[in-house]
Amino acid sequence: MSVDLAMMDGGPCVQFATARTLYERTGRCDSVPSPQMTRSLKTSNEVSGQRRVLTLAAAVKYIDACGFCMLFANRSAALPSLYHAVTQRTLQREDWVWDKYSSMVWRWKDELPRRRLAYYGKYLRGRGTLISLAQLPNFLAMHQPVAGSGDHAGFYRAGRIREDARIVWEALEEHGAMATLELRNACRMDTKAGNKRFKRAILDLQSLLIVAHFGAEQETKSWASGRYELTYRVFSKQNEAAKKLSVTQAQKNIAAKLLEWRPDAAPVQIARLFGWLKSEADSACQAARQPAS
Repeated sequence: MSVDLAMMDGGPCVQFATARTLYERTGRCDSVPSPQMTRSLKTSNEVSGQRRVLTLAAAVKYIDACGFCMLFANRSAALPSLYHAVTQRTLQREDWVWDKYSSMVWRWKDELPRRRLAYYGKYLRGRGTLISLAQLPNFLAMHQPVAGSGDHAGFYRAGRIREDARIVWEALEEHGAMATLELRNACRMDTKAGNKRFKRAILDLQSLLIVAHFGAEQETKSWASGRYELTYRVFSKQNEAAKKLSVTQAQKNIAAKLLEWRPDAAPVQIARLFGWLKSEADSACQAARQPAS
């Protein structure tokens, strides 16, 4: 399992790592509250009537059913969370613990993309997001033109990525999947200032679905580091499928999937969630609600 405190998924950070350490060393499951996550939770975001997810195979089915979900619930991204599906907890103050269920969630975020069962990365709102293989082409198509081999220079010239992101992309293309420290060294971002540049660059690349989380590696005696790889190499079939989709078709498909389990979702909510124009969300919802011919 990997816990990268500097790059952790939005919520509990040090409190989360403290709970994990306590559980692994003593077996105790003391509650360690996170004010950020306590404020963020709305149970209405979760899928009602969902069976508890207790295996990796069940986690894949859950992600496929949702189409896309968060690793942990977050108020800035009103989507279901894998954490809730596994633990059945709403992360209220009295519920926050690190135990075998929390441990499963943290391990699966590494295993799912490494086994090419689902995409995981800091995508929606810069938080940990899981996307099913069926929906991934739609999200990739939202970032036209879809990224491919050797495109880092073109993306930089077009102003779509910063220089640091271009350097990270080029390093991954040249060397393949790498763990955090190894990648920072390859990019000459191993100083304290370089670490800040790296964090921003890797987040930028994930926000465009150019980079995917790809497992974990024990680089030091401390926490395991996250590994990264280029999305178009990990999910090559989905990347090719995305090239055949228009942005309009992709938006319709995404809206249709969301409306399957949240039929009352308003276009303005969908626009805010995915960063679309309201007119785009209106059109997507209207097209998604039309009966199939």
